[in-house]
Amino acid sequence: MGGIVGVGLVSHVPTIMFSEEQRHELNEGKEISFVPGYHRLRTDVFDRLGADTVVIFDSHWFTTVEHVVTAHDRRSGTFTSSELPRGMSQLPYDYPGDPELGRMIAKCGEELGTPMHASDDPYLPVYYATTNVIHFLGRGEAFVSVSIAQTGEADDFLTVGEAVGEAVSRIGDRRVILLGSGGMSHRFWRLKEIAKHEASDPIHIVTPEAREADLQRIEWMKQGNHAAIIDTMDDYDRHLPEAGFGHYLMMVAAVGGRDCTARGELFSEYENATGTGQVHVWFERPDGGWTA
Repeated sequence: MGGIVGVGLVSHVPTIMFSEEQRHELNEGKEISFVPGYHRLRTDVFDRLGADTVVIFDSHWFTTVEHVVTAHDRRSGTFTSSELPRGMSQLPYDYPGDPELGRMIAKCGEELGTPMHASDDPYLPVYYATTNVIHFLGRGEAFVSVSIAQTGEADDFLTVGEAVGEAVSRIGDRRVILLGSGGMSHRFWRLKEIAKHEASDPIHIVTPEAREADLQRIEWMKQGNHAAIIDTMDDYDRHLPEAGFGHYLMMVAAVGGRDCTARGELFSEYENATGTGQVHVWFERPDGGWTA
């Protein structure tokens, strides 16, 4: 049976691409929980669900006058991060795309009144919010990435998510997983202070108020209370969620938005990354459907 078979909020922090020795050195001798969390997502979830296509809402891919969705037959190359080449350098990527779904998402977005464009340009850049996720979770599935319009607001992101849900429904035969690739509160420590705050303990989140705001939303996710998260975005914006939390809003809007009742299961701890809040949360499709 086709349709959206599962959705997740996942962290793409650069440290997941570091060696185990480097990760332990930065984290007081311990593993960060995102790496084993990704391995468990692959074996316990992806292998079981057998998705055809994974849509990644990429919180590092910023556009301005429209949302953009990839529509390539295949993407391959070598990635070095301009942000942190020390940790993400000359990493090969090679994965199939789903141009039919990409174009349908853009078509549905335009029909719903938000500017969207499907691109198959071979020189279109990729970002590590996509490639890091595929490194851990890709095993031959097709991948489509969706940008974050930096001029967008919460209602724009919700419309894009609705377009994704409609596009999957129209095509009908795809088993699709959606991943919001990005963090929660997203304020970094200043450069002179960062080295003191690289451990994963949430005590290193920049402010206690941001930490509590993140934890409240994680609790709502666990309860399946997505309406509370959507309805309090104005308050959450004070803590600068990554990309306006557009990656989460798109993801949840595709499966019902405020009416979605899927309960979140943590596949990592809630952790710090140089001041920002990060977590893996998986939402299984409820037996009665996403809005049951």
